[in-house]
Amino acid sequence: MEKSWFGRNWKWAAPTGCLTLLLLVGAFIATIFFFVFSMMKANDAYQHSLETARHNPEVVAALGQPISDGWFVTGNFEDNGATGVANFSIPVSGPKGGATVYVEAHKHAGQWQYDTMVVELDANHQRIDLQQAAAEAPAQ
Repeated sequence: MEKSWFGRNWKWAAPTGCLTLLLLVGAFIATIFFFVFSMMKANDAYQHSLETARHNPEVVAALGQPISDGWFVTGNFEDNGATGVANFSIPVSGPKGGATVYVEAHKHAGQWQYDTMVVELDANHQRIDLQQAAAEAPAQ
């Protein structure tokens, strides 16, 4: 009696099937992470905080230009139209080093109010308060 196809090829078919299943699960998880991080990065509070850090003279002096954001953003946000809450840790880096932007904000009547917006430099853990720097900047 002749063996079935699987009976003749099980030594390579079984590992290939398991590997395919693992790759599909990994791709599914990677897709979820991609969409979650993309949604966080599209948030107005995230964008405003990142731009504020990129235009701060102290941050530019410490990190150099260009300043780019990293992929592994941690925290959470909830945006319900006119209201919302955001708590982020945004990794950033430039030619001279890296840092983390910490943001705590809430949204009322469609306007984000920032409770905390600081940059902590990786090299010496110095903190730069982005809100204080913006308040002290001369009006243009």
